[in-house]
Amino acid sequence: MKVKLLTTISLLTYQLSVSQTEKLLHGKVFSNSNPLKEVEVINKTAKTSTRTNALGEFSIPVRVKDSVLFFSKDYFFTRLKITQANIDKNNIIVNMAIKAEELDEVVITTMEFNPVKITQKDLDEVKLYKEAGSLQKYTGVYDGTIPNGMDFARMGTGLLNLFKKDKEELKKKTSETDFKKLITKTIPSDFFTKDLKLKPEQKDLFIEFCDADPKSKTFIENNNVLTTMDFLYAKNKEFKKL
Repeated sequence: MKVKLLTTISLLTYQLSVSQTEKLLHGKVFSNSNPLKEVEVINKTAKTSTRTNALGEFSIPVRVKDSVLFFSKDYFFTRLKITQANIDKNNIIVNMAIKAEELDEVVITTMEFNPVKITQKDLDEVKLYKEAGSLQKYTGVYDGTIPNGMDFARMGTGLLNLFKKDKEELKKKTSETDFKKLITKTIPSDFFTKDLKLKPEQKDLFIEFCDADPKSKTFIENNNVLTTMDFLYAKNKEFKKL
């Protein structure tokens, strides 16, 4: 009886130790039977990451119950909870759905043209200049010009300057929303409720809170899902203290 009990305890202990041992998990990522390269594979639990090769293949160390994320900007976020069956199979297949094409946000602004003040003296000088250079006036030969016509070159230059100024203002306005766009495209909605334990009505306020931190601008230039999530975890602690 004692021998059987000791054998049972030994087997349970061995299985537990095996389940807690980190194993190298292999797999492939597809979309509509096409392998996807450069997909970011992130073990959120162990905080390690890798990328798929040209054949969609990847290898990453995992343990049972680890949360593994698959991210590519053109595809929907995919999450996988590792089971013992995944480790035993050791050749998992992940299918990712492609996103519908999205149009960038368009901001419409009102352009105001400053009135141009022209005096009678200016008009007389322009008329005198055109008459002095008019081939038709003195020779009777039509030179292809329109008498008293508009100066389209000068008008064009003025309009280009106005559009350039308006474009700079538009760029300034849209840059303020870059971090929010990054969060929308890279972080799944359930991350805020399931992982950060936020209420749905707190999500927008929390993102505004993170956007106010100057560090948030660094993630726009160096986009990395794992570091972005770490930033959100840290900001969540500050947010809840408030």
